[in-house]
Amino acid sequence: MANTFTKCHVHVIFSTKHREKTISEESQPRLWAYMAGICKNHGLIPVQIGGTEDHVHLLFHLPPRLSLSEAVLLIKSNSSKWMNETGMPFAWQEGYGAFNVSASNVESVKRYILEQKEHHRKMSFQEEYIAFLKKHEVEFDPRYVFD
Repeated sequence: MANTFTKCHVHVIFSTKHREKTISEESQPRLWAYMAGICKNHGLIPVQIGGTEDHVHLLFHLPPRLSLSEAVLLIKSNSSKWMNETGMPFAWQEGYGAFNVSASNVESVKRYILEQKEHHRKMSFQEEYIAFLKKHEVEFDPRYVFD
């Protein structure tokens, strides 16, 4: 698209199905790298990817030709397929959380993603996710956040 210039930083969070701890610590670097490759192959610019055994955080630039839901679907479906092909029964949750990140906050979000292991010594994924929804003033019914 000629004369179209964007820099949309998006922080996306989603968990494994039923928040099962199916992303072993040893497989995390390979999965994060694979997800970065998916991003690059579809015109997304990965900034930082990380997480724990039961969820992932992605910070990327969303190109104007893809909707957010298309981007997340590409990442989730391709990475889930790859995990299953490596011999591990695997699935992501159905939904996701996505939050805009201002350019001035990109570095702090990158650090936050890199420090997931330490962060989750103090707070569960569920507590973290609810905190994100509240911080970004997303309306939700707690009964349906973790189906």
